[in-house]
Amino acid sequence: MTEDSCVGCDLGRRAFVRDAALAAAALGAMGLFGERADAMPVRVIHALAANGKEATYAIPAADGVNIDKKSDIILARVGRSVFAFDLSCPHQTTALRWNSSDKRFQCPKHKSQYSAEGVYIEGRATRSMDRHLIRRDGANVIVDLDKVFEEDQDGALWKT
Repeated sequence: MTEDSCVGCDLGRRAFVRDAALAAAALGAMGLFGERADAMPVRVIHALAANGKEATYAIPAADGVNIDKKSDIILARVGRSVFAFDLSCPHQTTALRWNSSDKRFQCPKHKSQYSAEGVYIEGRATRSMDRHLIRRDGANVIVDLDKVFEEDQDGALWKT
């Protein structure tokens, strides 16, 4: 081993330690240390198939929130139920966020809050989250992208 190769090794280790420290700082800034790093129930997903009118997703294996930004869909599993919500808040169409510590959806614009089942809790909104019509197909769920139920107009259908 030459002296130059050892210098290269030291620089490689220094670069690795520097990069690891920067990554740790970035994760800390995002609040992803400790229990929160393990409890990230939000996953970005993509439809298994989509044709503009319907999107097919695998039924989530565990409770959590899955977001398909391309189709503007939130697919949530809560216990034995699966819901497909519109990504936007019914108040002023701002994209909703999942608050894992409170297990609630929240609108970042006006702070409206919704349960994991999409039920309105508080804030400026006047109704629960909009739900898409879904049907089960084996291990998948098919979401009708065109059929949205609003709680105040489609009460009975919204509850199913």
